[in-house]
Amino acid sequence: MSWDLVANVVVAGVLTGLVYGLMALGLSVIFGVVRVVNFAHGEMMTIAMYSAVLIFGSLKLDPFLVLLPVAAAFFVFGYVLQTGLINPFITRPEHTQFMLLIALAIIMTNALLMLFGPEARSVQVDYQLESFELGGVLLDKVRLYAASVAVVAAASLFAFFRFTLTGKSIRACADNHLGARVVGLNVKRLYGLTFGLGAACVAVAGCAMVLLVDVTPSLGPYYTLLAFVIVIVGGLGSMTGALLGGVLIGVSEALAGLLIAPSAKSMFSFGLLILVLLLRPQGLLGKRS
Repeated sequence: MSWDLVANVVVAGVLTGLVYGLMALGLSVIFGVVRVVNFAHGEMMTIAMYSAVLIFGSLKLDPFLVLLPVAAAFFVFGYVLQTGLINPFITRPEHTQFMLLIALAIIMTNALLMLFGPEARSVQVDYQLESFELGGVLLDKVRLYAASVAVVAAASLFAFFRFTLTGKSIRACADNHLGARVVGLNVKRLYGLTFGLGAACVAVAGCAMVLLVDVTPSLGPYYTLLAFVIVIVGGLGSMTGALLGGVLIGVSEALAGLLIAPSAKSMFSFGLLILVLLLRPQGLLGKRS
């Protein structure tokens, strides 16, 4: 086994991991602010992937070209979902929130199964098998473009929370819910915006991921579980930790496929999860409660 091969696999894992990180970033943002665990997160990503497939099939538009309209549609969907359905459950016991979102996830999965069937669907673009060469490392164009989109989307989200008045208001809600209400912030609206932003993140990740893997309705629960693994490894509620966790999971999966077998990817991911829980239960960049 050559070092060039290992380097290529690691680079591919990092690029894929950045897309994973953007997916998990949406989950981390929702939990960090709204304090609701979105058990339908992977199902929402699967819907975004099917949206890209349908648009490509009907209009022949590259998934990277439909990122913004799909993200905008998912932002509206997330906002309406939060304000209309989830918000009344915010003050209820956590197990009722879990059951609500699990039920929503099951509905989404079965709706996709009824509409599209169990067959895998994919998007094939002209540059699918092309790559850039950098030294002895080959950079797949699709993975490089997908990772670049993930980085830009994550940077935009960081900038929104850091520099805009609305972003600062959302951070205030996350830090002190009661204090935010006392000073007159519309917490319900800010929660809806946060859920919409999380949905937009997962939509962008879905449009990028559809060029890397075939989509089936059963992918939803897998991506939900993967997002949980990533945010726990990186630190629940930490945006930077979500990206770091995504990269680590992406590299571990790539190395598992090279050193053992592609079917061992999940074993490595959960092995990393157990190791982090043993050595640093709050996650790599998480804070102790």
